[in-house]
Amino acid sequence: MYKLKIISSTVRPGRKGPIVAAWILETARQYGSFDVELLDLGEINLPMMNEANHPSMKKYEHEHTKKWSAVIDEADAFIFVTAEYDNNYPAPLRNALDYLVQEWAYKPAGIVSYGGISAGTRAALHLRGDLAFFKTVPLTEAVNFPFFEQFINEQGELIANDTSKKAAKKMLDELVKWTKALKPMREEK
Repeated sequence: MYKLKIISSTVRPGRKGPIVAAWILETARQYGSFDVELLDLGEINLPMMNEANHPSMKKYEHEHTKKWSAVIDEADAFIFVTAEYDNNYPAPLRNALDYLVQEWAYKPAGIVSYGGISAGTRAALHLRGDLAFFKTVPLTEAVNFPFFEQFINEQGELIANDTSKKAAKKMLDELVKWTKALKPMREEK
């Protein structure tokens, strides 16, 4: 089985990201092709990038960076769960990306975005561009939740509609294909 890391990007009090992340986590587990792990940046709580050396050198001094490097390095694929803040993805996600370079490379990434009328698509667009710098392959297939709070029930669970479920299946189908196709490149690095 391939190792899929789902990264939940929001950290602020009252955040809804963990609800959206819990839904895609369960969806990915039920899909059956991945060993899935949720990485919640709100719980991981990486400080602003504080390594003395450029991340491309992999000369990490801090234990939090070494742990982050290990968990990202073992991944075969990612799904980023992102809100949209000021037409972009949250700063803690950018910080988490910037800690590393080589660990992100040659791995595909799906994006689940949520927000108001735009469904987080502007954040996803910016994230796709930044992921390409890290040699991460952002998929075209994605899941977007417009006015996402309408999908959250009284128990605090996200209840996806058929459109979102189909989008998730399509994204996971592509994630498997790209994970398999990029495996030889990951093994070379």
